[in-house]
Amino acid sequence: MQPAHLRVTHQDREHVVEHVKAAYAEGRFDKLEFDDRLERAMTARTHGDLMPIMTELYGAQAVPRLAPLPPPVRPERAPESNERLAAAAVGHLLMVVGIPIAGPLILLLTGAKTSPYIRRQALEALNFQLTVVGATILLPFTVIGVVLLPVIWVAAVVLSIVGGITSLTEGNFRYPMTLRLVK
Repeated sequence: MQPAHLRVTHQDREHVVEHVKAAYAEGRFDKLEFDDRLERAMTARTHGDLMPIMTELYGAQAVPRLAPLPPPVRPERAPESNERLAAAAVGHLLMVVGIPIAGPLILLLTGAKTSPYIRRQALEALNFQLTVVGATILLPFTVIGVVLLPVIWVAAVVLSIVGGITSLTEGNFRYPMTLRLVK
């Protein structure tokens, strides 16, 4: 048991939310009670705020222990020059040449298993390029979309260049307003 005055982590909140969802799925309470417990769990600041929710679910004797702290994350090694070049040139910058989606897919198929850096950059570039291509297909159905389409493509080219340069300098670039379809 954690002392009631200690602050909770996001993981502690998520752990309690999972218990609340499981109890709701079992039919132990209705939607209104579910929403109330969910709100209390997500706004909890201390263990003293979470424990009443768990006690309501399991009783005073059978309250499961909150999840233990995760092991410390070991730092990732710096990407090598060939990883940076592959992630930048193939993943991000092929969009500038006019070949969207192909570059990140090639990276995912060839280098993603050997390098977490290449996988992360390829997924980010792939999700962005899928978003841009999807917008290109869907936006012409609206009047404002026809006007916005050139602006979106100019922004996409600029962001691809920025992503390529950032990955060359060992950075982790995240594209704004991207649907993260591929995990």
